[in-house]
Amino acid sequence: MPRAIWSGSISFGLVNIPVKLFSAVSSKEIHFHMLHDADGARINLKRFCSSEQVEVPYEHVVKGYELSKGRYVTVTSEELEAADPKGARTIEIEDFVDMGEIDPVYYEQTYHIAPDRGAGKAYGLLLEAMRRTGKVGIARVVLRTKQALCCVRPMAGGIALSTMNYADEIVAQAELEVGEAPTPSPRELEMAERLVASLTAKFEPERYQDTHREKVLALIEKKAAGEQILAPAEEAPAKVVNLADALAASLAAARRPGGGARAPEDAAAPARSTHHAARRAPRREAAHTAGKRHKGS
Repeated sequence: MPRAIWSGSISFGLVNIPVKLFSAVSSKEIHFHMLHDADGARINLKRFCSSEQVEVPYEHVVKGYELSKGRYVTVTSEELEAADPKGARTIEIEDFVDMGEIDPVYYEQTYHIAPDRGAGKAYGLLLEAMRRTGKVGIARVVLRTKQALCCVRPMAGGIALSTMNYADEIVAQAELEVGEAPTPSPRELEMAERLVASLTAKFEPERYQDTHREKVLALIEKKAAGEQILAPAEEAPAKVVNLADALAASLAAARRPGGGARAPEDAAAPARSTHHAARRAPRREAAHTAGKRHKGS
């Protein structure tokens, strides 16, 4: 069973629900160790005192906040919790809002919320109330010494908590120097809408595999087997062509069974992404099968 990373309670109004928090995401990122290129030995990072020039044991490392250059104030974990004891152990719902009002740019990490012993009835009450009203809770909680804004929402058969960015942490698009987008011609817009319609499918997350990770693992296996890895030839820059031609070629590729032949050479480069997207089902199925074979080996 997964290990709880936090325990406390959810509060809304005068209702208090003891709960535990579990990670909802398990990262599959490939991690590399740092090695010495001369002999392949691991590189060790040590905690070193810049004043005494000696290694410092972990139990003698404390947190410090820099007030000014070289001047710190130290704090302990107990002192940090004492500064906001309720926030450190409570997911306090302040408002209920429509989930559709929250732009995805605000979301960070997602966790499962499970009821603690004896809290099943109150937990189920909150879950059903949110389902029936179509609302989600906006709350605050302190995780790892940082207060996080969060969204408490129904997910599958339980409640999930998604940490969120604060409004002043979001970089507005107005700050980017992108200029005003040109107005597309009616013909271009009509073809773009048809292309979107031809590539529209039901969202099935299991169909989307981390192909980069699979390629890196395959490379590692080849190197472990003694194969020489050669860098591929650099691709020529994509040729800039008429947008309408690229859309027409993409639509033609989408209409052909199985994706059909390649688009004409003058429109192939910009149409490549949409041409491949039109053929995504067979390729993703193959990648999925290859991923299963790799895991089973």
